[in-house]
Amino acid sequence: MTSKKLRFGIIGPGTIAHVHCRAIRQAANAEVVAVYGRNLERAQAFAAQYELAAYHDLDAFLSRSDLDAVTIASASGAHLEAGLAAARHGKHILCEKPLEITSRRAEDLIVACARNGVRLGVLFQARFDDSTRIARRAIARGRLGRVLFASCQMRWYRSQEYYDSGEWRGSWSLDGGGCLMNQGIHSIDLLLHLVGDAVSVAAFQGPTTHERIEIEDNLAAVVRFQNGAIGTIEASTSCAPGFPRRIDISGEKGTIGIEGDSIVRWEFVSPEPEDEGILEASRVGIGGAADPTAIGDKGHCLACEDFIESVRENRRPLVDGLEGKRSVDFVCAVYESMRTRNIVQLD
Repeated sequence: MTSKKLRFGIIGPGTIAHVHCRAIRQAANAEVVAVYGRNLERAQAFAAQYELAAYHDLDAFLSRSDLDAVTIASASGAHLEAGLAAARHGKHILCEKPLEITSRRAEDLIVACARNGVRLGVLFQARFDDSTRIARRAIARGRLGRVLFASCQMRWYRSQEYYDSGEWRGSWSLDGGGCLMNQGIHSIDLLLHLVGDAVSVAAFQGPTTHERIEIEDNLAAVVRFQNGAIGTIEASTSCAPGFPRRIDISGEKGTIGIEGDSIVRWEFVSPEPEDEGILEASRVGIGGAADPTAIGDKGHCLACEDFIESVRENRRPLVDGLEGKRSVDFVCAVYESMRTRNIVQLD
Protein backbone atom coordinates (compact mmCIF):
# COMPACT_ATOMS: atom_id res chain seq x y z
CA MET A 1 0.00 0.00 0.00
CA THR A 2 1.29 3.44 -0.93
CA SER A 3 1.55 6.02 1.84
CA LYS A 4 0.99 9.13 -0.29
CA LYS A 5 -2.36 10.78 -0.78
CA LEU A 6 -4.30 10.06 -3.93
CA ARG A 7 -4.54 13.32 -5.87
CA PHE A 8 -7.79 13.87 -7.78
CA GLY A 9 -8.97 16.10 -10.57
CA ILE A 10 -12.64 16.67 -11.37
CA ILE A 11 -14.00 16.53 -14.91
CA GLY A 12 -17.13 18.67 -15.22
CA PRO A 13 -17.82 21.50 -12.72
CA GLY A 14 -21.60 20.92 -12.48
CA THR A 15 -23.92 20.36 -9.53
CA ILE A 16 -22.72 16.87 -8.57
CA ALA A 17 -19.07 17.91 -8.83
CA HIS A 18 -19.48 19.87 -5.60
CA VAL A 19 -20.52 16.66 -3.82
CA HIS A 20 -17.54 14.82 -5.33
CA CYS A 21 -15.14 17.51 -4.19
CA ARG A 22 -16.49 17.63 -0.63
CA ALA A 23 -16.51 13.84 -0.34
CA ILE A 24 -12.92 13.42 -1.51
CA ARG A 25 -11.73 16.19 0.79
CA GLN A 26 -13.22 14.36 3.77
CA ALA A 27 -11.18 11.23 2.99
CA ALA A 28 -7.98 10.77 4.98
CA ASN A 29 -5.83 9.68 2.05
CA ALA A 30 -6.88 11.97 -0.80
CA GLU A 31 -6.98 15.55 -2.00
CA VAL A 32 -8.41 17.48 -4.96
CA VAL A 33 -5.94 19.52 -7.00
CA ALA A 34 -7.67 20.59 -10.23
CA VAL A 35 -10.90 20.84 -12.21
CA TYR A 36 -11.56 20.68 -15.94
CA GLY A 37 -14.56 22.15 -17.73
CA ARG A 38 -15.45 22.83 -21.36
CA ASN A 39 -16.75 26.18 -20.15
CA LEU A 40 -13.70 27.97 -18.77
CA GLU A 41 -15.68 30.49 -16.72
CA ARG A 42 -17.60 27.76 -14.92
CA ALA A 43 -14.38 25.84 -14.29
CA GLN A 44 -12.72 28.95 -12.91
CA ALA A 45 -15.69 29.72 -10.64
CA PHE A 46 -15.61 26.16 -9.29
CA ALA A 47 -11.83 26.30 -8.85
CA ALA A 48 -12.03 29.60 -6.98
CA GLN A 49 -14.57 28.16 -4.53
CA TYR A 50 -12.30 25.22 -3.63
CA GLU A 51 -8.87 26.77 -4.31
CA LEU A 52 -8.05 24.48 -7.25
CA ALA A 53 -6.34 24.88 -10.59
CA ALA A 54 -8.81 25.38 -13.46
CA TYR A 55 -8.43 23.89 -16.93
CA HIS A 56 -10.23 24.31 -20.21
CA ASP A 57 -7.85 21.96 -22.11
CA LEU A 58 -8.46 18.31 -21.23
CA ASP A 59 -5.05 17.08 -22.36
CA ALA A 60 -3.25 19.72 -20.31
CA PHE A 61 -5.41 18.83 -17.30
CA LEU A 62 -4.66 15.10 -17.63
CA SER A 63 -0.95 15.74 -18.23
CA ARG A 64 -0.43 17.09 -14.72
CA SER A 65 2.25 15.02 -13.01
CA ASP A 66 0.53 15.44 -9.63
CA LEU A 67 -2.76 13.94 -10.84
CA ASP A 68 -3.39 10.30 -9.91
CA ALA A 69 -7.13 9.96 -10.45
CA VAL A 70 -10.19 11.76 -11.76
CA THR A 71 -13.86 11.84 -10.99
CA ILE A 72 -16.09 12.19 -14.03
CA ALA A 73 -19.01 14.49 -13.23
CA SER A 74 -19.93 15.54 -16.76
CA ALA A 75 -23.11 14.77 -18.72
CA SER A 76 -23.83 11.02 -18.75
CA GLY A 77 -23.31 10.61 -22.49
CA ALA A 78 -19.87 12.24 -22.30
CA HIS A 79 -18.40 9.83 -19.76
CA LEU A 80 -16.78 7.56 -22.35
CA GLU A 81 -14.70 10.21 -24.11
CA ALA A 82 -13.47 11.68 -20.83
CA GLY A 83 -12.77 8.22 -19.46
CA LEU A 84 -10.84 7.08 -22.53
CA ALA A 85 -8.63 10.16 -22.32
CA ALA A 86 -8.04 9.67 -18.58
CA ALA A 87 -7.21 5.99 -19.03
CA ARG A 88 -4.68 6.79 -21.79
CA HIS A 89 -2.98 9.15 -19.35
CA GLY A 90 -2.87 6.41 -16.68
CA LYS A 91 -5.38 8.07 -14.34
CA HIS A 92 -7.69 6.01 -12.16
CA ILE A 93 -11.37 6.84 -12.73
CA LEU A 94 -14.28 7.26 -10.35
CA CYS A 95 -17.34 7.88 -12.52
CA GLU A 96 -20.67 9.41 -11.58
CA LYS A 97 -23.65 7.18 -12.38
CA PRO A 98 -24.62 5.98 -14.89
CA LEU A 99 -21.32 4.57 -16.12
CA GLU A 100 -22.47 5.44 -19.65
CA ILE A 101 -25.74 5.59 -21.58
CA THR A 102 -25.43 2.37 -23.62
CA SER A 103 -24.07 -1.07 -22.83
CA ARG A 104 -21.51 -0.82 -25.63
CA ARG A 105 -20.14 2.53 -24.45
CA ALA A 106 -19.94 1.23 -20.88
CA GLU A 107 -18.08 -1.85 -22.09
CA ASP A 108 -15.65 0.26 -24.12
CA LEU A 109 -14.74 2.24 -21.00
CA ILE A 110 -14.29 -0.93 -18.93
CA VAL A 111 -11.97 -2.42 -21.57
CA ALA A 112 -9.94 0.80 -21.88
CA CYS A 113 -9.34 0.94 -18.13
CA ALA A 114 -8.29 -2.71 -18.04
CA ARG A 115 -5.88 -2.26 -20.95
CA ASN A 116 -4.29 0.79 -19.36
CA GLY A 117 -4.05 -0.76 -15.90
CA VAL A 118 -6.21 1.82 -14.10
CA ARG A 119 -9.02 1.30 -11.62
CA LEU A 120 -12.61 2.11 -12.60
CA GLY A 121 -15.29 2.76 -10.00
CA VAL A 122 -18.89 3.95 -10.30
CA LEU A 123 -20.58 6.24 -7.77
CA PHE A 124 -23.63 4.38 -6.52
CA GLN A 125 -23.56 5.84 -3.03
CA ALA A 126 -26.74 4.06 -1.86
CA ARG A 127 -24.74 0.82 -1.90
CA PHE A 128 -22.99 2.13 1.22
CA ASP A 129 -26.13 2.89 3.23
CA ASP A 130 -26.55 0.90 6.45
CA SER A 131 -30.02 -0.10 5.23
CA THR A 132 -28.54 -1.68 2.08
CA ARG A 133 -25.89 -3.57 4.00
CA ILE A 134 -28.36 -4.87 6.61
CA ALA A 135 -30.94 -5.90 4.01
CA ARG A 136 -28.37 -7.67 1.85
CA ARG A 137 -27.06 -9.62 4.83
CA ALA A 138 -30.57 -10.68 5.83
CA ILE A 139 -31.40 -11.86 2.30
CA ALA A 140 -28.11 -13.79 2.08
CA ARG A 141 -28.92 -15.49 5.41
CA GLY A 142 -32.23 -16.65 3.97
CA ARG A 143 -34.47 -14.67 6.29
CA LEU A 144 -36.89 -13.98 3.44
CA GLY A 145 -36.82 -17.57 2.25
CA ARG A 146 -37.51 -17.79 -1.46
CA VAL A 147 -37.87 -14.25 -2.83
CA LEU A 148 -41.23 -13.79 -4.55
CA PHE A 149 -41.59 -10.06 -5.26
CA ALA A 150 -38.99 -7.31 -5.59
CA SER A 151 -40.18 -3.86 -6.59
CA CYS A 152 -39.11 -0.24 -6.51
CA GLN A 153 -41.04 3.00 -6.61
CA MET A 154 -39.39 6.33 -7.42
CA ARG A 155 -41.96 9.10 -7.52
CA TRP A 156 -39.68 12.10 -7.63
CA TYR A 157 -40.19 15.64 -8.81
CA ARG A 158 -38.04 17.86 -11.03
CA SER A 159 -39.17 21.30 -12.12
CA GLN A 160 -39.18 22.59 -15.67
CA GLU A 161 -36.32 24.87 -14.62
CA TYR A 162 -34.25 21.78 -13.79
CA TYR A 163 -34.55 20.48 -17.35
CA ASP A 164 -33.97 23.93 -18.81
CA SER A 165 -30.81 24.46 -16.71
CA GLY A 166 -28.59 22.44 -19.06
CA GLU A 167 -28.84 21.68 -22.78
CA TRP A 168 -27.97 18.04 -22.14
CA ARG A 169 -30.82 17.46 -19.69
CA GLY A 170 -33.71 15.60 -21.24
CA SER A 171 -31.80 14.53 -24.35
CA TRP A 172 -31.19 11.00 -25.58
CA SER A 173 -27.69 11.85 -26.81
CA LEU A 174 -26.27 13.10 -23.48
CA ASP A 175 -28.80 12.24 -20.77
CA GLY A 176 -29.22 8.78 -22.29
CA GLY A 177 -32.84 8.66 -21.15
CA GLY A 178 -35.01 10.29 -18.57
CA CYS A 179 -36.27 9.54 -15.10
CA LEU A 180 -35.08 5.92 -15.22
CA MET A 181 -31.55 6.44 -16.57
CA ASN A 182 -30.76 9.65 -14.72
CA GLN A 183 -32.55 9.35 -11.37
CA GLY A 184 -34.02 5.83 -11.19
CA ILE A 185 -30.77 4.06 -11.94
CA HIS A 186 -29.90 4.22 -8.23
CA SER A 187 -33.02 2.18 -7.48
CA ILE A 188 -32.23 -0.26 -10.28
CA ASP A 189 -28.70 -0.73 -8.97
CA LEU A 190 -30.00 -1.46 -5.48
CA LEU A 191 -32.64 -3.87 -6.77
CA LEU A 192 -30.06 -5.86 -8.75
CA HIS A 193 -27.58 -5.70 -5.86
CA LEU A 194 -30.12 -7.07 -3.38
CA VAL A 195 -32.09 -9.53 -5.53
CA GLY A 196 -29.80 -10.50 -8.43
CA ASP A 197 -29.88 -10.13 -12.18
CA ALA A 198 -33.05 -9.71 -14.22
CA VAL A 199 -33.86 -11.97 -17.16
CA SER A 200 -36.77 -10.15 -18.84
CA VAL A 201 -38.66 -6.88 -18.74
CA ALA A 202 -41.77 -5.29 -20.22
CA ALA A 203 -42.07 -1.51 -19.99
CA PHE A 204 -44.53 1.29 -20.72
CA GLN A 205 -43.98 5.03 -21.00
CA GLY A 206 -46.45 7.25 -19.21
CA PRO A 207 -47.59 10.76 -20.16
CA THR A 208 -44.92 13.43 -20.58
CA THR A 209 -45.41 16.41 -18.29
CA HIS A 210 -42.28 18.50 -18.97
CA GLU A 211 -41.65 20.62 -22.05
CA ARG A 212 -38.69 20.56 -24.42
CA ILE A 213 -37.50 17.07 -23.48
CA GLU A 214 -36.93 14.05 -25.69
CA ILE A 215 -37.02 11.47 -22.93
CA GLU A 216 -39.51 9.91 -20.52
CA ASP A 217 -40.48 11.54 -17.25
CA ASN A 218 -42.97 8.79 -16.28
CA LEU A 219 -42.40 5.07 -16.76
CA ALA A 220 -43.53 1.71 -15.41
CA ALA A 221 -42.14 -1.77 -15.99
CA VAL A 222 -42.66 -5.38 -14.99
CA VAL A 223 -39.55 -7.47 -14.43
CA ARG A 224 -38.67 -11.15 -13.92
CA PHE A 225 -35.48 -11.98 -12.02
CA GLN A 226 -33.09 -14.86 -12.51
CA ASN A 227 -34.13 -16.39 -9.19
CA GLY A 228 -37.78 -16.53 -10.32
CA ALA A 229 -39.01 -13.47 -8.45
CA ILE A 230 -41.16 -10.90 -10.25
CA GLY A 231 -41.66 -7.23 -9.57
CA THR A 232 -42.60 -3.78 -10.74
CA ILE A 233 -40.70 -0.57 -11.31
CA GLU A 234 -42.14 2.94 -11.21
CA ALA A 235 -40.01 5.94 -12.14
CA SER A 236 -41.08 9.56 -12.38
CA THR A 237 -39.80 13.11 -12.13
CA SER A 238 -43.35 14.48 -12.33
CA CYS A 239 -44.88 13.48 -8.97
CA ALA A 240 -45.14 16.63 -6.86
CA PRO A 241 -43.83 17.37 -4.36
CA GLY A 242 -41.46 14.37 -4.60
CA PHE A 243 -41.23 11.34 -2.34
CA PRO A 244 -38.38 9.13 -1.08
CA ARG A 245 -37.34 6.13 -3.15
CA ARG A 246 -39.06 2.95 -1.98
CA ILE A 247 -37.86 -0.65 -2.41
CA ASP A 248 -39.86 -3.65 -1.18
CA ILE A 249 -38.65 -7.24 -1.24
CA SER A 250 -40.97 -10.03 -0.10
CA GLY A 251 -40.42 -13.73 0.31
CA GLU A 252 -42.09 -16.75 1.80
CA LYS A 253 -40.65 -15.95 5.23
CA GLY A 254 -40.67 -12.17 5.43
CA THR A 255 -40.61 -8.69 3.91
CA ILE A 256 -38.08 -5.86 3.89
CA GLY A 257 -39.02 -2.31 2.92
CA ILE A 258 -36.49 0.50 2.42
CA GLU A 259 -37.64 4.10 1.99
CA GLY A 260 -34.95 6.61 1.16
CA ASP A 261 -31.98 5.30 3.14
CA SER A 262 -34.08 3.91 6.00
CA ILE A 263 -35.60 0.52 6.71
CA VAL A 264 -39.34 1.03 7.24
CA ARG A 265 -40.57 -2.56 7.04
CA TRP A 266 -38.73 -5.43 8.68
CA GLU A 267 -41.13 -8.29 9.31
CA PHE A 268 -40.39 -12.01 9.40
CA VAL A 269 -42.16 -15.26 10.21
CA SER A 270 -39.33 -16.00 12.63
CA PRO A 271 -38.37 -12.78 14.47
CA GLU A 272 -34.91 -12.31 15.97
CA PRO A 273 -33.86 -10.18 18.98
CA GLU A 274 -32.13 -7.56 16.82
CA ASP A 275 -35.21 -6.88 14.66
CA GLU A 276 -36.86 -4.29 16.90
CA GLY A 277 -33.67 -2.26 17.18
CA ILE A 278 -33.20 -2.17 13.41
CA LEU A 279 -36.58 -0.50 12.90
CA GLU A 280 -36.13 1.90 15.82
CA ALA A 281 -32.82 3.11 14.39
CA SER A 282 -34.34 4.05 11.04
CA ARG A 283 -35.55 7.50 10.10
CA VAL A 284 -37.00 8.54 6.75
CA GLY A 285 -35.54 11.53 4.86
CA ILE A 286 -36.65 13.16 1.61
CA GLY A 287 -33.08 13.57 0.30
CA GLY A 288 -32.95 14.30 -3.42
CA ALA A 289 -36.56 13.34 -4.12
CA ALA A 290 -37.60 16.93 -4.74
CA ASP A 291 -34.28 18.77 -5.07
CA PRO A 292 -31.08 17.35 -6.62
CA THR A 293 -28.99 19.73 -4.50
CA ALA A 294 -30.40 18.20 -1.30
CA ILE A 295 -28.45 14.96 -1.70
CA GLY A 296 -26.32 14.32 1.41
CA ASP A 297 -22.58 13.67 1.31
CA LYS A 298 -22.34 10.59 3.57
CA GLY A 299 -22.84 7.94 0.89
CA HIS A 300 -20.49 9.71 -1.50
CA CYS A 301 -17.86 9.95 1.25
CA LEU A 302 -18.02 6.20 1.88
CA ALA A 303 -17.96 5.43 -1.85
CA CYS A 304 -14.95 7.69 -2.38
CA GLU A 305 -13.12 6.15 0.58
CA ASP A 306 -13.69 2.66 -0.80
CA PHE A 307 -12.39 3.70 -4.23
CA ILE A 308 -9.35 5.45 -2.75
CA GLU A 309 -8.46 2.39 -0.69
CA SER A 310 -9.00 0.10 -3.69
CA VAL A 311 -6.27 2.01 -5.53
CA ARG A 312 -3.96 2.07 -2.53
CA GLU A 313 -4.52 -1.65 -1.84
CA ASN A 314 -4.52 -2.69 -5.52
CA ARG A 315 -7.97 -4.30 -5.35
CA ARG A 316 -11.31 -3.88 -7.10
CA PRO A 317 -13.63 -1.20 -5.68
CA LEU A 318 -16.95 -2.40 -4.29
CA VAL A 319 -18.74 -0.90 -7.31
CA ASP A 320 -16.40 -1.44 -10.24
CA GLY A 321 -17.06 -1.03 -13.95
CA LEU A 322 -18.77 -4.40 -14.36
CA GLU A 323 -21.07 -3.68 -11.44
CA GLY A 324 -21.82 -0.25 -12.89
CA LYS A 325 -22.67 -1.77 -16.27
CA ARG A 326 -25.38 -4.08 -14.83
CA SER A 327 -27.82 -1.25 -14.27
CA VAL A 328 -27.04 0.29 -17.68
CA ASP A 329 -27.82 -3.06 -19.34
CA PHE A 330 -31.11 -3.23 -17.48
CA VAL A 331 -32.19 0.34 -18.26
CA CYS A 332 -31.33 -0.11 -21.94
CA ALA A 333 -33.51 -3.24 -22.00
CA VAL A 334 -36.35 -1.26 -20.44
CA TYR A 335 -36.02 1.39 -23.14
CA GLU A 336 -35.97 -1.25 -25.87
CA SER A 337 -39.20 -2.71 -24.49
CA MET A 338 -40.71 0.76 -24.26
CA ARG A 339 -39.89 1.45 -27.92
CA THR A 340 -40.85 -1.94 -29.36
CA ARG A 341 -43.73 -2.73 -26.98
CA ASN A 342 -42.28 -6.22 -26.61
CA ILE A 343 -40.96 -8.26 -23.70
CA VAL A 344 -37.16 -7.95 -23.84
CA GLN A 345 -34.81 -10.69 -22.68
CA LEU A 346 -31.55 -9.73 -20.94
CA ASP A 347 -28.39 -11.71 -21.63
